[in-house]
Amino acid sequence: MKDAVAILCAGGPAPGINTVISSVTKIFINNGYNVLGINGGYKSLFADEPAFEYLDFEYADQIYSRGGSALKMSRYKPKDEEFKVDFFKKNNVRLLVTIGGDDTASTANRLAKFLSKQKLDVKNIHVPKTIDNDLPLPEGTPTFGYHSAKEEGVRLATTIYEDARTSGNWFVVSAMGREAGHLAFGIGTACHYPMIIIPEMFNKTKITFDKITRMVISSMVKRRILGIDYGVAMISEGVFHFMSDEEVIDTGINFTYDDHGHPELGNVSKSHIFNMLTQQHLKNLRINVKSRPEEIGYELRCCRPIAYDLSYATRLGLGVFSLFSRGETGCMTTIDRGGNITPLYLKDVEDEHGKVKPRLVNINSETVQVIFRNNLHYVTKEDYRAARKYVKNPEEYDFMKILKWDE
Repeated sequence: MKDAVAILCAGGPAPGINTVISSVTKIFINNGYNVLGINGGYKSLFADEPAFEYLDFEYADQIYSRGGSALKMSRYKPKDEEFKVDFFKKNNVRLLVTIGGDDTASTANRLAKFLSKQKLDVKNIHVPKTIDNDLPLPEGTPTFGYHSAKEEGVRLATTIYEDARTSGNWFVVSAMGREAGHLAFGIGTACHYPMIIIPEMFNKTKITFDKITRMVISSMVKRRILGIDYGVAMISEGVFHFMSDEEVIDTGINFTYDDHGHPELGNVSKSHIFNMLTQQHLKNLRINVKSRPEEIGYELRCCRPIAYDLSYATRLGLGVFSLFSRGETGCMTTIDRGGNITPLYLKDVEDEHGKVKPRLVNINSETVQVIFRNNLHYVTKEDYRAARKYVKNPEEYDFMKILKWDE
């Protein structure tokens, strides 16, 4: 039986997945390997009857530029006791290629350790995928899929901004990002939104809905002072990750709850929550500003990859063979600034629990600070006199004071 390579996709979709699948398939077929595509992620891999198919050149050539994933994905995270070697032994698998984000990488990290303890010669190489851009790659190196998702997000977000300008209204937009604000920051910056709120900016104070709402209204008031009656506030859904259940429940939204009593945030629109709280606050202030909620997220995950990601994902996929040929395992495929395929070992980016640590927006970098300090609209000390026309205590809507940042 030929040696085989297995490809597994897990987590949520991102543009470029099929490009990686295609590139890995083509290069390993060219070098005499069978290539197995696993449907159903880790849940299928460790099932009694794993669902998989043999991939060939024709299959790979048809999918390379498509959005979505030709291999069915799953968010299932197996426990260590679920790991087993049956699939690898039965199909003579020499390499497991995992394509996914931080959870997929964390599971791959645990699995690599398991296979090593079993003294099974199966290498594991991870290809970092997520539109959230939150895997701990070298500074300035994106995860594949991020730029395509951002491009599609900007296309949608610019029409939202034009709608706001045309109708003289505001929109409160929420963008995906489980913990990190890369996507919201990237889209909001490209669209010149007057307010961008991401979890990383709360580095000196606790995140609360009240602070988020006051920052949105701060932007509305500032624009009123400037004679501008429209705008868009971009808020990363990642802020929810840092809030307590009590904070979330106190919004008054009728949530459904999981088996552990936690509100199921996936069943509600985050932008609806932000907009509802903003409107309640505006009514208390007797400020007449219309705003509408808009969600940007699922529309981005399966869009066609742009040229950048088609090229980038191709090089990452081909890089898997390069690392495998060098005997590497338990690592992510990365490309350094010199264009070289470089392994990033999962053990070097794990926390004390073996979970891969997310990469957050570097809030103190000049690139980020220049946007927050120069390209947004919000109330400052110089605006207090004019702002009193709209709010009794303008200092409560001072952006810098809310965040406890130095001016």
